[in-house]
Amino acid sequence: MKRVINTADAPTAVGAYSQATTNGDLFITAGQLPLTTDGELLDDEPVGDQTRQCLRNVEAILESEGYSLSDVLKTTVYLDDIDDFDAFNEAYSEFFEAEPPARSAVGVDAVPKGAAVEIEAIATTE
Repeated sequence: MKRVINTADAPTAVGAYSQATTNGDLFITAGQLPLTTDGELLDDEPVGDQTRQCLRNVEAILESEGYSLSDVLKTTVYLDDIDDFDAFNEAYSEFFEAEPPARSAVGVDAVPKGAAVEIEAIATTE
């Protein structure tokens, strides 16, 4: 049975979606933008800083339910400029130093709200 996850430790959803959902086995976050918990969009910051904020948001959502980044099986990353991949990857690697999850990185025409990056995750403790 699906359960909706919301935490004050990550930015509130900016549309008709939940921060995350779980069925007890899989934990799936919505795509996280580089938003702070007070709603500040870091769209003028370098892609590395935006990546770090996205992953801090993912981490906060996971931790609200007792998960951690080490439980992440897969991430999907959307970059509005695939030429930012190296800078993104450097920042991303800070969060997944050992046994990183599977990942897809996709260059897209635009990321919501004018951000450079959006990151979603799938985790499990099984």
